[in-house]
Amino acid sequence: MLKGESALTSFPCEVQAHEEGINHKKMEELKYHYMYPHPSVTTDNVIFGFDGKSVNVLLIERGGEPYKGCWAFPGGFLEMDESAEEGARRELMEETGLKTAVVKQFHAFSAPDRDPRERVLTIAYYSVVRQSEVKGMDDAQQAKWFPLNAVPKQLAFDHEEMLRVAKEEISKDIRLQTKTWLEMMKDFSPEEVKIIEEELISPCDGQSF
Repeated sequence: MLKGESALTSFPCEVQAHEEGINHKKMEELKYHYMYPHPSVTTDNVIFGFDGKSVNVLLIERGGEPYKGCWAFPGGFLEMDESAEEGARRELMEETGLKTAVVKQFHAFSAPDRDPRERVLTIAYYSVVRQSEVKGMDDAQQAKWFPLNAVPKQLAFDHEEMLRVAKEEISKDIRLQTKTWLEMMKDFSPEEVKIIEEELISPCDGQSF
């Protein structure tokens, strides 16, 4: 062995094994990390409530930036140990105190600039419930039911589009009388279901209803 040469440099296999050991350790430390940029995931809830006479929609006033003070749908970031549906139900409960037996995933919103904080895509759910008292909690300043014809004009993020798409998807479910829709309607009387369907179905679908 030459002067100044380490024992490892004399044995290439040992050098490789040493490097692989270091790399393996790094991979263990970073096993939940990905070397390329990737989006965060949130869930949002478009909840319609029937008060016995008409249909309203549930919104929360955001308590933090971005869009502090603006109205939005209840939702938030998905946790590592839950499914998207579990996350949607959790956020709905944490921000408004509302629980619902049935939610339906209806769309994923993924425009690159939809959230000013970072690259965020959201998985959206809708439900129709019997309207009950709600309260703004967690990072929501307040929670409130709005008549469909009195929804604030400027919602946070892309939630105006989210409401439009939710109503389009509900119209399809009403027209097709899907299993999920029938399950949502099972606790309403036939008279109530008629009112709900008439208020939620899109005008362009009215003739096929």
